[in-house]
Amino acid sequence: MKIELQHLMGVSVLYPKGKITIGAGDISLRAGVDDCLNSGATKILINMEGVTTIDSSGVGELISSYTRTTNHGGKLKLCNLPAKVNDVLTITQLITVFDVYEDEMEAVESF
Repeated sequence: MKIELQHLMGVSVLYPKGKITIGAGDISLRAGVDDCLNSGATKILINMEGVTTIDSSGVGELISSYTRTTNHGGKLKLCNLPAKVNDVLTITQLITVFDVYEDEMEAVESF
């Protein structure tokens, strides 16, 4: 999985592409969020539009990233959830933990 990073109005926006699954996917997500936190970012948005699959390890890494960001005094939000990802987060009731937006600009402006 690849992750691109852009800065938009003071928000670090991560764009994961591919599968967030055990192994490379969850490690890439962790590294992307950690890079943001290590550079002092406190506003992190993960645009999930390019995510094709997520497994329990990927969900666990989303929760871990949320916790690490919160512990650093920051906020982590999600946007553009594909149907599969939305279903997984809804079934696990984690959809209520994250601030989720359908539109990237709406998410960026919410910080």
